[in-house]
Amino acid sequence: MRITAQEEYGLRCLIQLARQPDGQGLTLKQIGEREGISTANAGKILWLLSNAGIVKSARGIKGGYMLARPADQITVSEVISVFEHADLEEHCKSFSGIQEVCVHNTDCGIRPVLQILNETVKQVLSRITLAQLVHHECEVSERLFQIQRPARSSAAMSV
Repeated sequence: MRITAQEEYGLRCLIQLARQPDGQGLTLKQIGEREGISTANAGKILWLLSNAGIVKSARGIKGGYMLARPADQITVSEVISVFEHADLEEHCKSFSGIQEVCVHNTDCGIRPVLQILNETVKQVLSRITLAQLVHHECEVSERLFQIQRPARSSAAMSV
């Protein structure tokens, strides 16, 4: 699975917002500066996140962007889905070789592997919240390892 630039920057912008005290927002300029992206790019990303109901904005002197829900109620999977446009059909179309459609379009042994991989990634990302990502990297790593541990145990048992 590849994370696109929009997905990466979307998560980073949201982590900035998750670090804010309740009720305090950040301006597009502040978010852009903190993440090293242009104000225009931050605006596009936050517009998409706003349309998805993940962030909200307020005008005025104390305005800015803020999370629409608590960080522990927003999953990484939900954020990725805002920006993810490709599905398995699109993937298959992008590997058609010199043909208009893939020669294995009706019978493909690779497609089930990709479906399982995609579903597994979505399941894992649905168990990770923004609240878990606002800490230092070593803490985040340990927390994610704990989330992953039950999945590894189940996989080992089924072999």
